[in-house]
Amino acid sequence: MNEVKVCLGKTGIVVNKNGFGALPIQRISDDAAVYLLRKAYDGGIRFFDTARAYSDSEHKVGLAFAGMREKVYIATKTGAQTGEAMKKDLEKSLETLKTDYIDIYQFHNPAFCPKPGDESGLYDAALEAKKEGKIRHIGITNHRLSVAWEAVESGLYETLQFPFGYLATEKEEALVEACRKNDIGFIAMKALSGGLITNSAAAYAHAAQYDNVLPIWGVQRESELDEFLAYIKNPVEMTEEMKAFIEKDRTELCGEFCRGCGYCMPCPVGIEINNCARMSLLLRRSPSSVQLTEEAQKKMMLIEACIGCGQCKSKCPYGLDTPELLKKNLADYKEVLAGKVSVQ
Repeated sequence: MNEVKVCLGKTGIVVNKNGFGALPIQRISDDAAVYLLRKAYDGGIRFFDTARAYSDSEHKVGLAFAGMREKVYIATKTGAQTGEAMKKDLEKSLETLKTDYIDIYQFHNPAFCPKPGDESGLYDAALEAKKEGKIRHIGITNHRLSVAWEAVESGLYETLQFPFGYLATEKEEALVEACRKNDIGFIAMKALSGGLITNSAAAYAHAAQYDNVLPIWGVQRESELDEFLAYIKNPVEMTEEMKAFIEKDRTELCGEFCRGCGYCMPCPVGIEINNCARMSLLLRRSPSSVQLTEEAQKKMMLIEACIGCGQCKSKCPYGLDTPELLKKNLADYKEVLAGKVSVQ
């Protein structure tokens, strides 16, 4: 079959329908990260997404593509709250990525939609940087539907990065369609729902149905990368069997669950919310001995120290009752430890 490509709206950027999400490479060495990034390039991936907030991820992307910058598309993000802070972020990103321009510069999950002339000065600073040639396209990422819709309807953004996979609802599907109509590139993050979806072929087949969607896969291990590179040569089709599998998964994961985005943190008492609030699902969908180690148990038991401040609940972009979710996961975890519940 022919390689599947996607055009990111009015940016005119055309790439293979597999993007490299560079958040996980902050957890591996420079050499291991450079190896993965270059293997991804050699395998046909041309779009690489990172962020100032991903510790040394930009540094590793810069190491991998020094001397071949024009052969790849690099997107990064700023979490700055003011125009001046954004300018500093941008200069640091350019330096760290070893480049003089960013293909897509994105506002990283702001609680509002930056616009020209607003108090933050963010959009104005981005426009100035674009005129200077330091960034080529202005994008935005978010986990809030309201902000995403405002960005799409504003006509100010060339790309939107938003969670989208086969667990998406009609609301997210409508957002994808709105991006298509407005010629806005749609970059799909969390297509594997933070590890809860374990069948990458099914995730790819779902994304392949939307010709304006570019999924970015968070890659940390070579085996993970190999799966997605295989889909470049042999794209997965949405068969009746695949549809049945996806429907079964959707049924099992319906309702409220933690996506692991981490925007609820930090916790005042140190609870690792983005893992603890979905431990029950992780134990059943992607079980690992690491989840039951002494260290993991200590992290889960820290839920008992919750002071009920409600900060996590107020910051959850999905509107989850996070404290209640944590309690339920702890109760289930204790059942597993006691051997009363099997996760095999």
